[in-house]
Amino acid sequence: MKPYYWESHHGNFGDDLNLWLWDALLPGLREVHPEVLLVGVGTVLNPTLLPSGIRKLVIGSGYGYGTPPDVSDAAEWDVRCVRGPLTAEKLGLSPEMGIIDPAVMVTRMPEFQNLTKRYKKTFVPHWESAEFGIWKDVCEPAGLTYLDPRGEAKSVITAIAQSEMIVAESMHGAILADAFRVPWVAVSTSRLINSFKWNDWAQTVGAEYRPRYVPVSTRAEAGYKQSRFWGVRIPPGEPQPVADVIPTEPAGVATLSPPASQGSRLKTVAKQMLAAPSMLALWQASRAEPQLSPDGRLEERQARFQAVIDTVRRDYL
Repeated sequence: MKPYYWESHHGNFGDDLNLWLWDALLPGLREVHPEVLLVGVGTVLNPTLLPSGIRKLVIGSGYGYGTPPDVSDAAEWDVRCVRGPLTAEKLGLSPEMGIIDPAVMVTRMPEFQNLTKRYKKTFVPHWESAEFGIWKDVCEPAGLTYLDPRGEAKSVITAIAQSEMIVAESMHGAILADAFRVPWVAVSTSRLINSFKWNDWAQTVGAEYRPRYVPVSTRAEAGYKQSRFWGVRIPPGEPQPVADVIPTEPAGVATLSPPASQGSRLKTVAKQMLAAPSMLALWQASRAEPQLSPDGRLEERQARFQAVIDTVRRDYL
């Protein structure tokens, strides 16, 4: 059995954790049933993404884009649970099948337990923001630690657990923060944010998705997100200055680099000045009242998800 995950050229820890999470939850799964595709973490319940003509075992996946798949063919679909009640409704399933995002189960893995706190306030952007923005430069004067979601998944998850507060544009940044009982604040840099998938998860743990708006940090980011930069709408695909489009190198939390030249420092200061509205809004978000799901709700959902895993182990292993 092979776990499916959406592989991106840039990397995204929420998708990449599929590479090892299922081996922890279902040891030995790769040695059995090669004809079955395990569909787990991610907003991937879309016929465009998933291959036809192969049996798919769905454990906790979500819908959010395109046309919902027809999962009525039992020969091709074995749906044990989905991410939340909104996905269940879209697929014509019972609301009780919308249990939780499987990513929350990492908190039960020994390597993510009893981690000491190292970071006070951490910002986890969406991968698109990390790709086209300068959020590492924005975080520094705003007093936040920058955590690149394109970094190695275990390193990113560890840094979330080691933070005292998370400001999350990345949905899995909030999901993992809540799972580790780290208070979090949701933000968005785009008016076109997919709130469906956020609400799908939030309803399972009794949280609310009420993102604070943070302006984009560069012209390139504005062009990609069909947004405005300093009040000017940037047409998609408009050529951008080279400094705007070179993405930050994926990293865990921080990287050591040679001392910057004076010219580089001046460029950084200039970019920070242009991103001042982003910095101010992010600073304000980091001082907003964070939230956590109610005590006991997460544990109840994890127990229900574990019961599903037990039935899968019985039927497939």
